[in-house]
Amino acid sequence: MTEKYTFPGTTLLITHYNRSKSLERLLASFEKLGCRFEDIVVSDDGSKPEHVEKIKSLHDTYTFRLITAPKNSGLGNNINKGQDAVKTPYTVYIQEDFVPLEIFPSKLQEAIQLMNERTDVDMVRFYAYFRYPYLTPVKNGFSEMRFKILYPGYKKFYMYSDHPHLRRSNFLEKFGRYPEGVNVEVSEYGMMMSFLKKKGKALYYDDYKGLLDQVNSSAEPSTFKRNFRRESNNIFMVMARHLYRHLRFNYNYLKK
Repeated sequence: MTEKYTFPGTTLLITHYNRSKSLERLLASFEKLGCRFEDIVVSDDGSKPEHVEKIKSLHDTYTFRLITAPKNSGLGNNINKGQDAVKTPYTVYIQEDFVPLEIFPSKLQEAIQLMNERTDVDMVRFYAYFRYPYLTPVKNGFSEMRFKILYPGYKKFYMYSDHPHLRRSNFLEKFGRYPEGVNVEVSEYGMMMSFLKKKGKALYYDDYKGLLDQVNSSAEPSTFKRNFRRESNNIFMVMARHLYRHLRFNYNYLKK
């Protein structure tokens, strides 16, 4: 295969838990797209032995460093120890259940160039479940995310996300470590608030589902289950959920 894209100074950080086939698919996807990172780190969160053995067997085909854990300690711990292992200025963070699309490598190159030009930008987001409400166009399909406490609605708070993104590798030094010993949502929420309170700046790819697919197969379904009250479409549940988030987010942001 002809190498098409090289990313010097950039580490691909993959977090993994009990989905070694998904990890293999992700590594194969980057290989097929011709991506060459300076380093690849796979941070495993205490997976079952059969998955760890499968990951080790992937070394016959792919080059990466495996960071293991004696037990499952949650996504916060898994990201922290994975980021600790990164030695390059930039980190591309991704979970094992994503697959990059053909356009992704060229957009990653553009994102790195934007961060080289904009030293005030801390991260570039590549995926989301919904369009961020306050965006200012930059170029090449990227926009700058804007946050002010007086902006209407609560979705303005979702500037940070654990979804795939490019970030500076000093991220934990600037915004603190991910909360550990808590569930996924609490850990992500803690980093979201820290990012806002410490005046983080982020860019966002406007076609937020155009760069990657999230794939959860029946053989390796998602290892994370959300509370049904957070996902219910019942009109009363939706209204209560929105009101709760509006009050909680504003309170947690404004308190010291």
